[in-house]
Formats: sequence, structure tokens, C-alpha cells
Amino acid sequence: MNNQTTPIDRTIREPECKQITGLCCTTRYLMEREGRFPARRKLGGRAIGWMLSEIQEWQQSQPKVTTNKTA
Repeated sequence: MNNQTTPIDRTIREPECKQITGLCCTTRYLMEREGRFPARRKLGGRAIGWMLSEIQEWQQSQPKVTTNKTA
């Protein structure tokens, strides 16, 4: 039997998306309009969410920030 677990993709809501990305909703909205952030999904009524896998892929594609100061 294979002991590896397959990650289950799930929808995340606004508070969790903000916690994961560190970006406020306005910044994410503007980036989404420019095609630089994954699109929201309508969940029903006024509810929206993002696919966790898409957010994780977006994070991995972002440039890495270094704090190496060379004078």
C-alpha cells in the first residue's frame, strides 16, 4: 500500500487568503484585474473564494526576496 497522501484541493475564503499571501483584498483585486493573481471563484450569493492550489502555485512563482546587504 502506498503511504503517500494526495493533497486535497479546497476553497479558501478571504481571511485565509489574506493570511497566506499577506496581501490586503484591494491589492489582490487590483493584481487579479491585471492578471497577476489567481481569479476568485463565485461560491454563491456574495460569497467568493480561491482555490488553495492556485494560491500556492502563485506564491511559488513569485520572486524570492533577499536581505543580503553588500556595501
